[in-house]
Amino acid sequence: MENKTNKILIACNAVLLIGLIGIYILHFTSAPKSKVNPEAATPLQKDGGLTVAYVDTDTLLANYQYAKDLEADLLAYKNQQEQYGRQQMEKFQNDYQDYLKNGSNLTLTQQQAKEAELKQRAEKIGTLEQELTAKIMERQIAENTKLLNAIFAFVREYNAQNQQFDIILRKTFENSPSLYLNPGMDITQEILDGLNEEYKNLKKKNND
Repeated sequence: MENKTNKILIACNAVLLIGLIGIYILHFTSAPKSKVNPEAATPLQKDGGLTVAYVDTDTLLANYQYAKDLEADLLAYKNQQEQYGRQQMEKFQNDYQDYLKNGSNLTLTQQQAKEAELKQRAEKIGTLEQELTAKIMERQIAENTKLLNAIFAFVREYNAQNQQFDIILRKTFENSPSLYLNPGMDITQEILDGLNEEYKNLKKKNND
């Protein structure tokens, strides 16, 4: 069960990355005008007068504390589910061995009832691995959704309060649609710093 569950977790983490990378084009042309942050990146105008920026999502995921905390929570949940699966298997094996050893001391009716119980438990354990894997995947999807929502909301607010980019692209090592992006368009650090500050304040507020 360990190997298969690990493969599923790896696949889920890939979904997390791909899902986050899926924000690669965000249009904010209708956002209200706000006070410009003088430390924000300078918009670069392209053909048609569009202002464009990009975020390196590999760097973002690797350094966003909320993403790291969600990953740690998922790992703890995964270990908890795997431990539960091992406990159920060990308990069944112990009960089965006990029946083989002492079943002859039971009446025929008791033997039949015990065998029916063990059969039912064996069938349940046979599907337990799939059930636990599905629970881990569901947890991953839920956390992925929370992470994406947090990033979407922050980028939207950042764009409204700063430079009013028309397009914000993504940059990632494996799945980037662009072969080259001008470093002057990079707003990764601004987004990362803002996200971490927002998360830090939220954690402090929740702990007060």
